[in-house]
This record gives sequence, structure tokens and C-alpha cells, in this order.
Amino acid sequence: MADRTTHIVVRFFSTFELPGVDAPQPPGSYRVDHDEDSIESVFRLAWRRVGSFIHLPGIGQRGATHQMAPINPADLEAALENDRNNHDGFDHSSA
Repeated sequence: MADRTTHIVVRFFSTFELPGVDAPQPPGSYRVDHDEDSIESVFRLAWRRVGSFIHLPGIGQRGATHQMAPINPADLEAALENDRNNHDGFDHSSA
């Protein structure tokens, strides 16, 4: 069975929290990895997600340690949706 890791970058405009992450995280861009296993059949190849991890601290942020925290993709999507709903469309980080 083959496996792969896909990488995405998500952006938060406000401080956010995720279950399983010890402290609130500052706004910024964060790398997220999704580990997947292949599911082979006679007709096609599909992928099943087996784990997701967020890299802390965020891209360009300084921190004493760097870690990969396991996350639930549904929790990440809910946090991103909440951030989008509370963002007024103006990037305050450069103001």
C-alpha cells in the first residue's frame, strides 16, 4: 500500500484555538500536512486520510520550539470558517 503527504498553507486573520493545541495561536499562515494511504481497487486508485498535523509556530513566526500538532480536519475547517466570519476584509497585520 502506498502513502503520501499533501501540504497546504492556511491563513488566520485573528487569534484562534484548536482542540488539542495547548494555547491560542496568533494570526498568520500555518502549514498543514495531511497523511493519506492509498486504497487500490480494480477500477481506480483512491486516498484515505489517516492523519492531519499543523506546524507550530506559524510561518515566519519565532518560537522557542517547533512542533507538529495532530488536528482533526473538521476542527481546522470550523476554526477557519469562524475566522472568515469574524474577519472584516481588511488585513490589520500591515496597518
